[in-house]
Amino acid sequence: MHTFDFLAEHGASVLFWVIFVEQIGFPLPALPLLVAAGALVATGNMSLATALLVPIAASLPPDLAWYYLGRQKGGKVLGFLCRLSLEPDSCVRDTENVFHRNGPRALLLAKFVPGFSTVAPPLAGIVGMPATTFVLYDLGGTLIWAAVSAGVGALFSNQLEQLIGLFDQAGGMMLVVLLLGLAGFVGYKFYHRQKFLRHLRMAKISVDELKRRLDAGESISVVDVRHPLALDLDPESIPGAINFTLEDIEHRHHEIPRDRDIVLYCSCPNEVSSARTAFLLKKKGIHRVRPLEGGLDAWRERQFPVERRVNIELTQ
Repeated sequence: MHTFDFLAEHGASVLFWVIFVEQIGFPLPALPLLVAAGALVATGNMSLATALLVPIAASLPPDLAWYYLGRQKGGKVLGFLCRLSLEPDSCVRDTENVFHRNGPRALLLAKFVPGFSTVAPPLAGIVGMPATTFVLYDLGGTLIWAAVSAGVGALFSNQLEQLIGLFDQAGGMMLVVLLLGLAGFVGYKFYHRQKFLRHLRMAKISVDELKRRLDAGESISVVDVRHPLALDLDPESIPGAINFTLEDIEHRHHEIPRDRDIVLYCSCPNEVSSARTAFLLKKKGIHRVRPLEGGLDAWRERQFPVERRVNIELTQ
């Protein structure tokens, strides 16, 4: 059976399960199948209703599951999902930035962004978005995603059919090429990430050492580099810490004291935001800076004191 004939006969079920698995969190791209569904609609092998409703039926259950897990478990769910990504730190930061700027409207385009489509539902639950609002925007975003993809497929249906024909003629060789290409992409991303982490690697300070030095009255500035959205969700901080985000460095680095040690902390995977901020500060001439190993979570695990966030000037 040729590929196009197979899709014409089983396209709806294949489309459903690929989308369902992608929304659970596995890195399985559903977009090519949505485009193929549009080509099937153009050739009369699939109804338009099927091409639009199957994605909604496939994505809504896992989206709702992640939404409610986000409401119940908080940032732990987001951290777990982002660790499935090849770029977990970017996953966290980019998701927070998009939601901070756009709120529920971010869900309308979330499905078009790999990684973000899975992370957006639990983040909506974490920020306390009402369930009705989430469902409406999630349904709207899924419908836009399905309609635009199917429209592209319908517009280029002839070219897609020819491409599928070439795939059938090439047989197993084409599959091998695609798998090698996918493996090469994943390998490149993994190598790039490890290189990035090695580039940022620097001496960290443990929570025990920081607590001992603070108790001894040493002059240390503790800086919370979490995103404003993360601060709103979790306003607890290390006593005396000030907030100074990665995005603030270019126009606020002169506020950082040069005559004392600076300790940075976050709540992101591998303390990457802290390490990245420290690296950028060193480029600005601030060298007495170290990330806090384990971040705020490690501080709380040792049951060290925390306080509700207040505005504290950097120079105090």
